[in-house]
Amino acid sequence: MTPYRVTTTLPILCLLAACATVHETYSPDGRRAYALNCSGIARGWDKCYEAAGEICKGAGYDILDRSGEDSSIATVGGAIHGNAGSFGGSAIKTGERSMEIACKPN
Repeated sequence: MTPYRVTTTLPILCLLAACATVHETYSPDGRRAYALNCSGIARGWDKCYEAAGEICKGAGYDILDRSGEDSSIATVGGAIHGNAGSFGGSAIKTGERSMEIACKPN
């Protein structure tokens, strides 16, 4: 694999591998809460809701905070082969998504 392909393929694979991550925290009212991050091009809000459902099971949950933002990542590269050169690039639209939840009391 050429260096150009490594530098463009590796970031793409990292983005595709993104999944919901969960960190325990506490809500303003003292309940145990969870910060969920579902960012990446291969994940959507459904992954956050799925993770929240797995954490709280049948009790349900309150959404304390939810934020999302679209962003893009651009890669540019090139190679020279003899007298001929090639130049290329790509842009990937990603999404930054996070929410904080607290399980409802039983």
